[in-house]
Amino acid sequence: MIPVTKPFLPPQEDYKQLVDGIWKRQWLTNMGPLASELEMNLKEYLKVDHLLFVTNGTVALQMAIKALDLKGEIITTPFSFVATTSCVVWEGCTPVFVDIDENTLNIDASKIENGITEKTEAILATHVYGNPCDVVAIENIAKKHNLKVIYDGAHAFGVQVNGKSIFEYGDITTCSLHATKLYHSIEGGLIVTKCADLLKKLAYIRNFGISGFDRFSELGINGKNSEFHAAMGLVNLNHIESIHNNRKSIVSRYDEKLKTLKAYRPVWHKDSEQNFAYYCVVLESEELLLKIKSTLDSSEIFTRRYFYPSLASALPYLEPKKFSVTDAISKRVLCLPLYYDLTLEEVDLICRLILRVQNN
Repeated sequence: MIPVTKPFLPPQEDYKQLVDGIWKRQWLTNMGPLASELEMNLKEYLKVDHLLFVTNGTVALQMAIKALDLKGEIITTPFSFVATTSCVVWEGCTPVFVDIDENTLNIDASKIENGITEKTEAILATHVYGNPCDVVAIENIAKKHNLKVIYDGAHAFGVQVNGKSIFEYGDITTCSLHATKLYHSIEGGLIVTKCADLLKKLAYIRNFGISGFDRFSELGINGKNSEFHAAMGLVNLNHIESIHNNRKSIVSRYDEKLKTLKAYRPVWHKDSEQNFAYYCVVLESEELLLKIKSTLDSSEIFTRRYFYPSLASALPYLEPKKFSVTDAISKRVLCLPLYYDLTLEEVDLICRLILRVQNN
């Protein structure tokens, strides 16, 4: 069986060494020494000034919306994981969808202004599959209309634009460290901001709004993470270069073997390099996608229609809307298996089966 993804797991003895320390200290959560160390190490690795380690990527988005005091409309993308939209609704705001660019699969910056009203307060854009949005255009629009910008960088760990971390753009960027991600802490998330005052506010929000032993600064939530998750994050960070290199070789093999596939891959930002978080193809037709998926399923090779269907039409708590590009792409996009220990021989098998379906 070949799953669509599989978590990277470091040598057990490396993790156990850190867990032994947790047992000795008996400090399990509430920003213990390992969680604090992970924050420092990630800041250094990502080259960012301000970063918080939190419960998960969803809580990170909720905290971002709360910290920016957003209450009105938030322009966002219908082509993302459900959390991008559900967090907007959960925090009492109204999502306003804008269609995506058919090449990058990110929100189409040229269409954002058409969605702006007097109630618009922010833009929440996803770096789809880690591919950076048009951050320059979005920044210019935000400045022109006095809007806040949040980036959902769930897939974008390690990505840079013009030599600068993608997490440095916008007012706040969030990231997921879920077990399915290329770098993970089992469950976890990050919040990054350039603003020291905003970071302080987010730190209070993460800890119930507590600002002292008997003081509260604002409304908060339990957004902390445990020492056990931090331990996994610390150990996995030691293997990040190997993870990156393995995934790069797998992606290169897919590219080589699938040259004749009737599909295209998302066009990556011209001033950025891939982090190899996903291998997704946009197929010529939904019919071809379904045939490929069925054939691979029967061989216990599992793929994912990521993201399908469009969030603008799938959520029961929102009025359904159609967007021509998103609707067309979501029906034809398929993510193929990609994980650390996927072998090149397995990639070859997957590609042979895919091309056999296409050519029959």
